[in-house]
Amino acid sequence: MRFLYAILYVTLKYSLRIYYPRQKLINTHNKFFGRTIYVTNHASSFMDPLVVASLQKPIVFFMTRSDIFVPVMKPILWASHMFPIYRQQDGEDTKAKNEEVFKKCTRVLKYGRNLLVFGEGFTDDVFIRRLKPVKKGAVRIGFTSLEELNWKKKIYISAAGCNYSDPNKMRSDLLISNSDKICLNDFKEQYLENPNKVINELTKRIEKLMQEQITHVADKNMAPFHENVMKLTRKGMNAECRDKKLSLKERWNYSRNLANWFNQHVSESDESLMKLKNDLQDYFKLLKKFKLEEHHLYDFMQTKGSRAKEFAFLVLLFPLALLGFIHCGLFYWIIKRFVEKSFKRRVFWSSVKMLLAMIVMGLVNIPVIFLFYKFVYPSYWLGFAYYVGIGIYGLAAYMWVYHLKVFKIKGAMKKISLDKFWKKRNELLERIKELIPVA
Repeated sequence: MRFLYAILYVTLKYSLRIYYPRQKLINTHNKFFGRTIYVTNHASSFMDPLVVASLQKPIVFFMTRSDIFVPVMKPILWASHMFPIYRQQDGEDTKAKNEEVFKKCTRVLKYGRNLLVFGEGFTDDVFIRRLKPVKKGAVRIGFTSLEELNWKKKIYISAAGCNYSDPNKMRSDLLISNSDKICLNDFKEQYLENPNKVINELTKRIEKLMQEQITHVADKNMAPFHENVMKLTRKGMNAECRDKKLSLKERWNYSRNLANWFNQHVSESDESLMKLKNDLQDYFKLLKKFKLEEHHLYDFMQTKGSRAKEFAFLVLLFPLALLGFIHCGLFYWIIKRFVEKSFKRRVFWSSVKMLLAMIVMGLVNIPVIFLFYKFVYPSYWLGFAYYVGIGIYGLAAYMWVYHLKVFKIKGAMKKISLDKFWKKRNELLERIKELIPVA
């Protein structure tokens, strides 16, 4: 394990727990060394390798797009266990360069370590709960390595799924699911007889396994329909509209089962379902027109407009929030502006903001340890403990601002007649239960 990878392996757990407080691992593999190629979906660009590598036990080396391997970044990427993968648009000698990378992959697998490959190859600009077609590279790397090793070592391949309620929303949910491992050595005879056939068949098998690890809405045009159903039922993986009594695993299963039902039964020829789809769209457009959100409407009606919870949070969180504003506020604002101006694709924002915040706030606040020793209490251990808590103070500031917004929103909602919205919502919910059995 290289130095920077080791540091990130430890520190990212802290940052990711703040960003995704509700986490769940399904069928996790508990060995550091497993000689396994993990093929995962690519739902959230840079966030995916961070969560898969830091939250699971196996030590992995990443296959990463080659265009980020600029000279200044190469030492950092090398220390983070990253290998470049070259695409056709990256140059004429793509094949030769990839062959060199595959040799490095063979060495990684030879000594028992693991590879992480993003089977889809790219990330959607807008987060959609689906799996795009999986490429053959991961399976090909496995068999190429076996040939180089004369089939003397066992190499495995496994499908992994990153499931976010919303990868770009802080305080949302994260579930990672792994399939059982497939031993590539078991296909030696078939591979030697017809390598292309075996690679194609195993890639299709891996794709199917990957679909089983995530919510896969086959028709991306139906993804908003699927999401709107989850919002009203509050049972699925939506980040804001969720039943807190349900476990994350239960919500993940509901989301997958609902998607599977959609894949089998929903089509544009079904007039009743298409009518429901359009009416749901109209309902959420109406809410947006009045600057309302479904989760705020639900909470308001359930609490009869009470703002006591928000007021209590504002009072109780204020001391910690004040520390958060002092230690993190200015740096968060600078990082936010820098990232949103520098990266045109929103899909990069969450991961880059989190990484930069972790690094910048970690470095600039180091003097706090010595200031604590001098002005508060002469103990470096207590000073360090206070320093470690800065992430918590920053979170308190974030949550304080969030509850202040909700407090104001509820105040504004008191001036609006919400009965028509609530009536429409309940009518739609009854139609969902009638037309969609799994809902």
